[in-house]
Amino acid sequence: MPVPATRLIATDLDGTLLRDDKTVSQRTVDALAAAEAAGIDVFFVTGRPARWMGVVAAHLAGHGLAIVANGAAVYDLRSGVLVESFPLPEADALAVAVALREAVPGTSFAVERPDGFRHEEGYLPAEPDGRGDRAPVERLLAEDREQPVLKLLAKHPSLDPDEFLAAALEAAGRHGEITRSSESALLEVSGAGVSKATTLAKCCAERGVTAAEVVAFGDMPNDLAMLGWAGTSYAVANAHPDVLAATPHHARSNEEDGVARVIESIVAARLT
Repeated sequence: MPVPATRLIATDLDGTLLRDDKTVSQRTVDALAAAEAAGIDVFFVTGRPARWMGVVAAHLAGHGLAIVANGAAVYDLRSGVLVESFPLPEADALAVAVALREAVPGTSFAVERPDGFRHEEGYLPAEPDGRGDRAPVERLLAEDREQPVLKLLAKHPSLDPDEFLAAALEAAGRHGEITRSSESALLEVSGAGVSKATTLAKCCAERGVTAAEVVAFGDMPNDLAMLGWAGTSYAVANAHPDVLAATPHHARSNEEDGVARVIESIVAARLT
């Protein structure tokens, strides 16, 4: 339902705003521009690292900021500056890795920092890490300490993704925020109390925007906290079943420009 009082739109990217081929449709481009022209701020709130934000770099709102790494960092993507970070302490990251190794044998790890990521030998990354060497997670955490740890990534070659998440929460949930956004058995671990919701709430408070004035969109478990915080929330039709069940409003799928359709309604209501 359109919300005339909307002042800020917060949207996930993969599976939500982006189409399956990771592109931004022209309808979505136009809707984002219309929202900004109508005085509605737009924040991209994603699990992606900053280096994967090129797909939407041309569509940033006037502020140029994005919330990345599931809330672990706020980046000015135009200047490449890390505005603020909420790191995962090394001790907590190590505790998660130790607990998961014991609870779920076969788990391998990678460490995400602002300048890139490195991974263990058994971890098959979605991109080359650019560093060449591989190392156990203990060494990955001990090195490059001048850069904060934004996320610990844990991957399993064969487990069901939801079963992997449940096992990780039971074994290591007290050491950090553990969630997932991938269709594969890939978990993302942030610092305790750090989520898309907490960083979005901080950014909104700095702008004098209340939760009631925010409309949020998402599709995966890592979006649940944000969707629960925002005054109005939409799960796209292709969302994870848990997200669909927990979110009061549903938009059409990412392939059907679901987010753009809702933004169009919001803008139209604002202008009447």
